[in-house]
Amino acid sequence: MIPDPHAAKPLKGWRVLVPRGGPWGDSVAATLRAQGAVPVIAPLINFAPSTDQATLEQALADLAAGAFDWVTLTSATTVDVLYAYRAVIPASTRVAAVGETTAAALAAVGYRVDLVPDEDNSAAGMASQLIELEPAPRRILTLRSEIAKPVLTRRLTEAGHDVRSVVAYRTVGVPVTERIAHDVASGRINAILVTSGSVAEQVRLQFPEIPDATVIAAIGPRTAKDARKVGLGVSAVAREQTVEGLITAVSNFPLPHAKDEFHL
Repeated sequence: MIPDPHAAKPLKGWRVLVPRGGPWGDSVAATLRAQGAVPVIAPLINFAPSTDQATLEQALADLAAGAFDWVTLTSATTVDVLYAYRAVIPASTRVAAVGETTAAALAAVGYRVDLVPDEDNSAAGMASQLIELEPAPRRILTLRSEIAKPVLTRRLTEAGHDVRSVVAYRTVGVPVTERIAHDVASGRINAILVTSGSVAEQVRLQFPEIPDATVIAAIGPRTAKDARKVGLGVSAVAREQTVEGLITAVSNFPLPHAKDEFHL
């Protein structure tokens, strides 16, 4: 039997917007290319330094010195901060990632991951799993964004753990080029990957007119909820909260075409 050339390339002809750059964005782009798509890397968010860098730098120095039993990361942007500071996580410190996007970002820059919540990929879900896993008091470093609610810190502290909560970054939007904005508005971008609430906010802000045919894929139910909250339509939600699950969700749709695609 002659193999179907399209079977291994389910996204042949697709142009997919990847909303994060760096090692994670490069990894997603490679996965998309392997499935026949043309990735368009357009970082929509970046991090700005914490307003209290001295506290962050001291926490990272203590982390490298083995002062913590666990370090928790609740976003891929936190991983960007670790990478930018060349932070060292010793073998004695276990690493908890809130979800597969964060775990993939850690792996992409060479950090290991010891725990990802089985079901609830949220700060509350991570807290519940850590509390169940660690009944005895532990020293835990929680790294978070400036606007994050202290759910994780509060839950862990109430359970008797010694928690140091440190603001690692402020999230800022990154304007896309006029060409990418035009390609989204015209429908030449066939799909947009949405990997966090912050990304959803930027998609809604920077692309006020997205064609109905454009597939907007959220990496999980929580991200989909955040996206809808800011008024963004969601076409698909990944069944598995991984990059592969996100891309599979896109591949379930027929390839949309731009209105003027055949009038160039």
